[in-house]
Amino acid sequence: MSTSSVVPPFAVISGAQVNGVLEGRQKEVVDIVEQAYRIHGEGATVNPPSYFLKFPDRPSSRIIALPASIGGEVQVDGLKWISSFPENVEAGIPRASAVLILNDHATGYPIACLESSIISAARTAASAALAAAKLAESRGERPRRVGFVGTGLIARYLHSYLAGTGWDFDAAGVYDLSAEYAAGFADYLERSGGAGEVTVHDSAQSLIAASDLVVFATIAGTPHVHDPAWFAHNPLVLHVSLRDLSPEVILAATNITDDVEHCLKADTSLHLTEQRLGHRDFVDGTLHDVLTGKVRPAADRPVIFSPFGLGVLDLAVGKHVLDSVRASGELAVVEDFFHELRRHG
Repeated sequence: MSTSSVVPPFAVISGAQVNGVLEGRQKEVVDIVEQAYRIHGEGATVNPPSYFLKFPDRPSSRIIALPASIGGEVQVDGLKWISSFPENVEAGIPRASAVLILNDHATGYPIACLESSIISAARTAASAALAAAKLAESRGERPRRVGFVGTGLIARYLHSYLAGTGWDFDAAGVYDLSAEYAAGFADYLERSGGAGEVTVHDSAQSLIAASDLVVFATIAGTPHVHDPAWFAHNPLVLHVSLRDLSPEVILAATNITDDVEHCLKADTSLHLTEQRLGHRDFVDGTLHDVLTGKVRPAADRPVIFSPFGLGVLDLAVGKHVLDSVRASGELAVVEDFFHELRRHG
């Protein structure tokens, strides 16, 4: 067999193609994410720490590299390269942009570059929706009142994944530092249906008090919610943005994460709590523990799910997109992408 015959082709998959595969298939994506969590929990992944590229002249911005490898039925390696530039929003373009590189499991050759802001948002929303369903099931009651702190793309995706996996609500609350963004998201919820009566709140405290399921999807870099009494009604909290809650709030709750090592880094709320205490005993378990029945959170205290976001989830969803686009016959292969294939020229 010649060398060139075993080198896989390289393809580029656009955001439009990614959206075409994932849109309206929330249940399927949640199943893919659940499978990835189970593979990870069984030790068949490699998920090193994320690397944060920060800029002295642009302190609010960053680009993050998430390398990973997943085995099981997925069998792919790769890297997500995702940027967060908050000032983009004022310029009228999204805060985050991303690409995902997939590498062939057998040869290590890159096989695809996918637009990944959609994949990243979908896997984040699917992870949170999966956790909400399993934690609510474990506690014996599904929340009927949802509240969103932060109203960007992730909040919209998370709502769509809750709705797409069978959730509906009697009431929905919205809070954002920007009244304009809050009003826009409230309008989105009303148009989407299934959210019940929609209320725009003037404070996070008011929203939390009115919600049984609280979603934090902000760009907060430091905790802004400090009072455990706000959670005295024991809501289920999807702490997707990771840095909103003070150690006092964390310590008054049952804490579930996707991966302990990853989430206790980068000044997340859990990391700040560990730094204060000198230990991590306050973390009660992982989502895999919940999936396997090892951990069953009680209903008599708040439950906070803090997902750092594993690169293996991006790989699993990205591989599904690649396989789907290939099966459709619309895979855009870059001919002769790999040129130097002979050892001696």
